[in-house]
Amino acid sequence: MDYQYFKRDISWLSFNYRVLLEADDDTLPVGERLNFISIYSSNLEEFYKVRVADHKAVATGKIPADGPESVQEAMELVEEINREVNRQLEERVRIFEQKLLPALRHAHVMFFQSRREVQAPEHQTFVRTYFREEVLPYLAPVPVGRDKVVSFLRNDRLYLSVRVKPKQEANTTYEYFVMKLPYSKAPRFVELPHRGNTYYIMYLEDIIKANLDVIFPGYEVESAYCIKISRDADIVIDEEATNAPQLIEQVRTKVKRRKTGVICRFVYDRSMPADYLSFLMDAYHIDKRELVPGDKHLNLEDLRRLPLPDALHQLPGKPQPMVLDKLEAIFPRVEQKDLLLCYPYHSFGHFLHFLHEAATDPTVSKIMLTQYRVADNSAVINTLISAARNGKKVTVFVELKARFDEEHNLSTAQLMEASGIRILYSLPGLKVHAKVALVLRRDPSTKHKLPGIAYISTGNFNEKTATLYADCALFTANRVLVNDLHTLFRTLKGKIEAPVFHRLLVARFNLIAELSRLLREEMALARQGKAAKVILKMNALQDPAMIDLLYEASQAGVQIDLIVRGICCLVPGKEFSRNIRVTRLVDTFLEHARVWYFGGGGKPKVFLGSPDWMKRNLYRRIEAVVPVLHPGLKQELTDMLHLQLADRRKAVWLDSEGHNVWKSPCPAREKARAQYDFYEYLRRKNTVL
Repeated sequence: MDYQYFKRDISWLSFNYRVLLEADDDTLPVGERLNFISIYSSNLEEFYKVRVADHKAVATGKIPADGPESVQEAMELVEEINREVNRQLEERVRIFEQKLLPALRHAHVMFFQSRREVQAPEHQTFVRTYFREEVLPYLAPVPVGRDKVVSFLRNDRLYLSVRVKPKQEANTTYEYFVMKLPYSKAPRFVELPHRGNTYYIMYLEDIIKANLDVIFPGYEVESAYCIKISRDADIVIDEEATNAPQLIEQVRTKVKRRKTGVICRFVYDRSMPADYLSFLMDAYHIDKRELVPGDKHLNLEDLRRLPLPDALHQLPGKPQPMVLDKLEAIFPRVEQKDLLLCYPYHSFGHFLHFLHEAATDPTVSKIMLTQYRVADNSAVINTLISAARNGKKVTVFVELKARFDEEHNLSTAQLMEASGIRILYSLPGLKVHAKVALVLRRDPSTKHKLPGIAYISTGNFNEKTATLYADCALFTANRVLVNDLHTLFRTLKGKIEAPVFHRLLVARFNLIAELSRLLREEMALARQGKAAKVILKMNALQDPAMIDLLYEASQAGVQIDLIVRGICCLVPGKEFSRNIRVTRLVDTFLEHARVWYFGGGGKPKVFLGSPDWMKRNLYRRIEAVVPVLHPGLKQELTDMLHLQLADRRKAVWLDSEGHNVWKSPCPAREKARAQYDFYEYLRRKNTVL
């Protein structure tokens, strides 16, 4: 049978569009809706700088088409992406202009978007004075022309392009200038004096446009539009770098090159006249395939910094982190029974508490942890440094190839190394994406081994994203799992070449084989006429081999529910996928957990861990997945999955065309809302220890 697959990037655009639809939800506070436009826009930025940049490089011959994608296929895909993005951007304009601006006005927040809208004398005076004192000193208009040296447009910076002609000179051709907007010196959104209980806000570029006569005396300003360049931000590390100094130098050098990468997108105000756009294309050597029409105001990811009253962000009944009752010490509790934490419903402070215990407990001899993305001024890193200073042997594996976190990871690694922590750097040809920590203990008097504690999570060791991302993590003192995790760290240290794991599932070693075995067990049950059920929650599903296995299971009669937030290349609703349903859930928190349920003929198996079912995760990364063994915790995760499948407020079906289809014709009236329902579930249960 000929199976079908959605295109990875088109599926991702479907997910990002679902994010945008949150901004269209009238039941949400206007501040939250603006935040979703910010998230949508930020997602799109990274998508163009990485994915689209790669396709354009193939389409334009800048890199050879020696992979599965031909030049023609790359060209067609870029065109398809741009068509879909343009459609979505039209929707973003509609939502912002027709829904959010009126909602802001209703909440007494006024956006001035042009000089003529500034009517009050005190506002006119403020705009003029603010411009002269806070903005003008940092503006440097640069002429642009075919016969002039064209200024270099920096990646992701907003520029104002201005078209002028000298006054009192008939038939003079236009002259063009560009100015980098000085966002490092002035805020993107400027608050004007309040009037009563009404707030007034103006974009910085609109303040500049209102004062162009000051910048160009003797000229008639014909028009001004914002433009922006996006450059290829994907960096490739030479895997021949086999030692830390070589790798570090590569990362430093290539991250700097990111700022000057080839152009992959030229974004411009869609109201710009055709002749104006044509001039800029010639001046900056822009290919038409790099054109992406945008809104009047670009970089809408900045909306997250919009100065709004707190009341406009407040969600009624928003889940807050809960403290687990009677949890005064992690070690004794985990030695009695495994502990499951579900962020952000539980506080990440419990993990920090665990690290603090490890740093001060005299029985702890070693602490090991993987670093993929950590917060700025990380409490995790600071606690590990304290542990090292307390005489613990601390080892941290730092993944320098975590995209857009390369420099931050390098700086924190050097900080830890200077504090006595042993640092292991990236492995050649692999990324280490596992989110694991291990504490080993000994009796100081006898040197006998004591129970160690393993921590396996679906999310990063980042206290900031732990308040925004929905993740799960397991503490366990199970001897087999502790030994397995110790084996994984010894493998990362280079001490074991062919590791054997007994219960822990690790990508590139035993993960795929075990997943295949579990799915085939369900197929065998279905063929015997018994109940066969699989629920798979993840962020992305793209690997064709695993998708084919799911298609095969569907045809065998296995009932499969997928909860896939982002990319899903599996096509539901076809004959070969008739028993597969795909749910996509987007709500207040970013669904980030990977949790898998296999019915097992009434003896279910439940797993949580770090990998999605992407080629990169399954074949080119080190990922860790742990079986949840405690019956109560297994049931808790199963209940979470069922709550998400029952969601009719924020969940959609993915149909056979890859579209988001609301599960209810009137979702705003539905009460079943998984994130809020799971919070109440945990609150009632209170996960008392």
